[in-house]
Amino acid sequence: MVSGRLTRLALAFVGTLSAGTAGAQGGDPPPNNLPNDYITVLNWAKFPDGRRWGSTAGIDVAPDGSIWAYDRCGANSCVDSDLDPILHLDTSGRLLGSFGAGLFNVPHGLHVDADGNVWVTNHGVDPPNGKGQQVFKFSPRGEVLMTLGRAGVAGVGHYTFNQPSDVLVAPNGEIFVADGHGARTNARIVKFAPDGTFIRFWGRHGSGPEELEGPHALAMDSQGRLFVGDRTNNRIQIFDQDGTLLDSWAQFGRPSGLFIDQHDTLYVADSESRDNEGGYGHNPDVRRGIRIGSAVDGTVSGFIADPAERGGSSAAEGVAVDHDGNVYGAEVGPRDVKKYIKR
Repeated sequence: MVSGRLTRLALAFVGTLSAGTAGAQGGDPPPNNLPNDYITVLNWAKFPDGRRWGSTAGIDVAPDGSIWAYDRCGANSCVDSDLDPILHLDTSGRLLGSFGAGLFNVPHGLHVDADGNVWVTNHGVDPPNGKGQQVFKFSPRGEVLMTLGRAGVAGVGHYTFNQPSDVLVAPNGEIFVADGHGARTNARIVKFAPDGTFIRFWGRHGSGPEELEGPHALAMDSQGRLFVGDRTNNRIQIFDQDGTLLDSWAQFGRPSGLFIDQHDTLYVADSESRDNEGGYGHNPDVRRGIRIGSAVDGTVSGFIADPAERGGSSAAEGVAVDHDGNVYGAEVGPRDVKKYIKR
């Protein structure tokens, strides 16, 4: 097993060199100057009522190839808004439908499961308003099929969350929630049965090998390994489905968003790395953008650079890839979704 893995690593390294770049892997620092094989498409989404994007970090691709995303109601919050935040689009950007008005404070994580159901996490607000701290499961028509968490109640129990940031459904139907978004919230992964029954949780605040600080995004590879964007620690933590730590990668930057396609290609959105000593986003000498590589061995082979790299958040915080290999970046700061087409 070890010999085979070393052979695959060596072949990946040789292939990268032959392409004229030295892709990072293992514990290497994130590369900043790898090839960008994509053209940016601006003004991708076409809203018939003239609506413009608000902040968004949630985007995913349905089994039929269509795109689901949310919009924070034209702003960075849906509190007191009557707009639908959950948006269904085709790959040309045409709006197919929307729903969810009145349910959300701040939609944060979005996932489409193998049956086409749409899962969205909802942050709480301060002062509380009786909403938030939940995960919703919707049918593609907007019917609420399940809720996890207690509306407006922050907690660390089996059925309460404190700022749930993302959600993922495994092929067997089990549900994983990345629970936490900041030092005064939770910092754990919570696992549920398909019917919403609590199974276990793992993780706590810290920067140690099995600790988390800002579990912001989730993805799963073809082996069933759970990738966690441990954003504040500037790393991806890879676990088995029972919470055993398998690996830790820093070469993809500060992970705000994760996506793994059917070929085990890993896409990681870094929207916040910066050089400020000891301040928020501290990740010196790391450029923002979407890094592309292998979920199998961690080799980084491509990079869609952030054209702005300024402010608290710029370019993609969420990322998804359609069946044709086009990349979508959901942006909080610029309030937009951009599409990246292969050259």
